[in-house]
Amino acid sequence: MLSLFSFKEESMHLVIKNMVCDRCKMAVSAILSQHNINPKIITLGYVELYEELNLEQMQAIETSLKAIGFEIIRERKEQVVNNVKGIIITLLSGNGNLQEVQLSKLISNNLKQDYKSISTLFSQVEGITIEKYYIKQRIEKVKELISYNILSLSEIAFLLGFSSVAHLSAQFKQVVGVTPSSYKVTLGLREGLDKI
Repeated sequence: MLSLFSFKEESMHLVIKNMVCDRCKMAVSAILSQHNINPKIITLGYVELYEELNLEQMQAIETSLKAIGFEIIRERKEQVVNNVKGIIITLLSGNGNLQEVQLSKLISNNLKQDYKSISTLFSQVEGITIEKYYIKQRIEKVKELISYNILSLSEIAFLLGFSSVAHLSAQFKQVVGVTPSSYKVTLGLREGLDKI
């Protein structure tokens, strides 16, 4: 098993599972603050600290994180999977044009690894391909945008990189079991991003 700690230029970083939004970052920041630890950087799934934690501090933080649904990831393969999920969630929560995004290139460039090896590892650990995970996340984002009742399906399709409303509707029905229009009428329950 790999070490719990990773070092970069005398700093320490933690990879944390289930950090999927800005509120998650605030919750982790609050926990660190409660333990008098000042982080250098907090991003989705990643915290860089100025200095190494002692065992007592580490155990206290781990207990506090678990109490609110987070988990420190120790193994390298889990870190890679968590990083892929973070990239996808960040991509879908941004304001970029998803029509122009090549997911495999984005992931490969961010992780500085060959996409095929990342994809194989992700599938082994998660039991689902990166592409299917991405589709599920996009559909959850579609559900969110439908529930706001601000954008049309055409605008949502464009915003989330679907080639057309028909493409969005087909994938939505395949994942959810109903069309986006039917979903809008019933406003079904959404899954938490950390549950996908």
